Order: sequence, then structure tokens, then C-alpha cells
Amino acid sequence: MMAKIPVIEQCTVSYKENKDFLVDRLEVYLEQNKNLVFPHRHNFYHMVLFLAGGGSHEIDFKEYAVERGQVYMMGPGQVHSWMFQGEMKGFIVNFDIDYFKTLLVQQDYVERLGIFSSLTESVFVLDEYQLREIINLFSQLLELNDRVTTDLQRTLLLFILLKLDQAYAPSLEGKSLDYHLVLIKNFLALLDQHFKELHLPKEYAELLFVTPNHLNAVCKEYMGLQAGEVIRNRILLEAKRLLILPDWTISQVSYELNFNDNSYFTKFFKKIAGITPEEFRRSQWK
Repeated sequence: MMAKIPVIEQCTVSYKENKDFLVDRLEVYLEQNKNLVFPHRHNFYHMVLFLAGGGSHEIDFKEYAVERGQVYMMGPGQVHSWMFQGEMKGFIVNFDIDYFKTLLVQQDYVERLGIFSSLTESVFVLDEYQLREIINLFSQLLELNDRVTTDLQRTLLLFILLKLDQAYAPSLEGKSLDYHLVLIKNFLALLDQHFKELHLPKEYAELLFVTPNHLNAVCKEYMGLQAGEVIRNRILLEAKRLLILPDWTISQVSYELNFNDNSYFTKFFKKIAGITPEEFRRSQWK
């Protein structure tokens, strides 16, 4: 029988008074949370900066080797595992989905950052200059955390997120921050919100006030994929996340993603993933 992928709540991994926010050194966090079950999901935002150690970690079914200066960002709902080796060092930050709500007028500002998009790989390596700057900022954040100064804490965390988003953005095919990159980021943000009900490039093009051909051309330039492929990959990712839940049938997954019937969903899944939904499910729980 398949084991259930647990959802980890912020309060269960926070060993400090503030249950909405946690910043600490990675080695301290690991010591305090020795009994974490993997794989699991979060219901909060989560980021890690690695400074030492080895092994690997997995996010949404893709494995990454740990290296110094590597940052990874995760939003609520993503599935991940740790397979660390050696003496791990770094920083970790967890914060609740509503952590910035009283600070920001634009309520979805943080979730629209490129570093938290489900379709772009929010795993990247900082150069030495960036790394020194981010280490200093994390150290300041940790010091503020000890003083329990919430407004300063939130403002500094937002600054760190923006600095990391800036460091991450050029990794989209090495392009500069121009109109087309803004279009891609807006497309991905809309896709995360509407992928269940909107399956066609023309539907997103209308929301972005561009033509489908223009959206396709920009996606091809920046992501190496047509807009339709980007949409299908997002649907596939969600299908995988749902298929690892043992209390969901394939029919329920199909219905949740707005497919007309199981056979169409199975054909869609196999065409992209190369295996059927049932075969994928078995592969995750050998």
C-alpha cells in the first residue's frame, strides 16, 4: 500500500515562538528537525542557501546535486526530498503564505516573483560576489529574528527575495530584463493561477493583450518551448503531484484537471511523460 505524502505545516517545523516565520542556520534546523519524513509538501514558502555539504535534494520529481552557493526556492504544494551527505551548512527560511499580507498592497506580489513559479527551476547558484552579499543579508535577518522586530524582518526578507529574484532572472536563457521577460513572468504567473481551466495559448494571450503568435515566439526565445508546451508541462506537473496522493483516484485527478474522460487524460499524460498515470504512480512508490 502506498504511503501518503505528508503536508508539513510551518508550526510543526518551527521551534521558535514565531510560527509564521523562521530563519536559522541550516545545520541548526536539521538538528531540530531530525524526524522529517520525505518526500513531503509544505503549506508555506521555503528557501535554502547551501554553504557546505553534499548529497542531493529533489523538487517536484527532479533531483539536484548540492553545491556551495546554491539556492533553492519552493512555494506551497511542491513536493521535495533531502538526501544530504556530510556536514551541511547554510541558511534556511520558512514563511507563511500570509506573512506579507499586511505589508504589501498587492497581495499576490510575492507569489508572482519568478523564483516561486512552478514552471521555472528555482534552483540556481550565486557567484562569489552575490554569495557574500546574500550571506550578509541572511546573517542580518537571523539577528533581527532574535530581536523579534517583525516589520524590519519582513522588509529585509522582501529585500532578500528581490535580490534573489534579480540574480535568478538572467538564467532564463541569459536574457536581459526587458519587456519580453516581463511578458514571460506574467504568463507563468497567470498559468499558475489558471492552468486547470485555461488550456490554450490564445486564452493566455488574450489576458496578456498580445497575439498567440507573439506569445509563442517569446516563449520559444526565452524558454525554448512553444506556449502550448509550457501549458501542457504545467498541467503534467500538477497531475504528478496529485497522482502521488494515494487517496486520489486517476478519475479524480482527471476531473480536477478538467479532462473530459480518463482515456483522454491517460493519452495526454503518456504522450508527454512517456508512461501512463498508473505506471508513474507505481514508480513513485516501489
